[in-house]
Amino acid sequence: MPFDQLPGESRLWIFAAERPLSSSEADSLLAVVDQFLSHWKAHGVPLTVARDWRYDRFLLVGVDEASAGASGCSIDAMVRQLEQLESALGVSLLDHGPVLFRRGNAIERLPRPAFAELARQGAVSSQTIVFDNTLTRVGEVREGKWETPARASWHARAFNLSSPVAGGVPQ
Repeated sequence: MPFDQLPGESRLWIFAAERPLSSSEADSLLAVVDQFLSHWKAHGVPLTVARDWRYDRFLLVGVDEASAGASGCSIDAMVRQLEQLESALGVSLLDHGPVLFRRGNAIERLPRPAFAELARQGAVSSQTIVFDNTLTRVGEVREGKWETPARASWHARAFNLSSPVAGGVPQ
């Protein structure tokens, strides 16, 4: 099923590669992911799933839970598959700690303390576009909540970005 045909209430996982993948790396990753998803089951029941690949570094996986939902064991199986891909590609996919954000046209990834320092310095603001990889429903991506100004996500509270100007420097 194409990702854009999943119902909005479908469960979502977002995995961010630590760096953009080359086209051959992305092809390898997606071939393995597609193979896994084509056989993904929860308690023996096939799952209705789809995936999307964005900006050469974000893997979005959705499950339509109307017929069957992913179980703890089935989610663990997906994570194990991604761990194997991390080793094969030499890239982190499962580390949800860093902040991913846009600076100009570039997507940057920084540890949270480094992003907080940028906020303190006024180098990022409430208007900085961030990626909220904590979303849990496909519809939230469609509603623009994934790639959003920091003021509209958890980043505003975590990094004191609640005002449109951080550190007196408009962004």
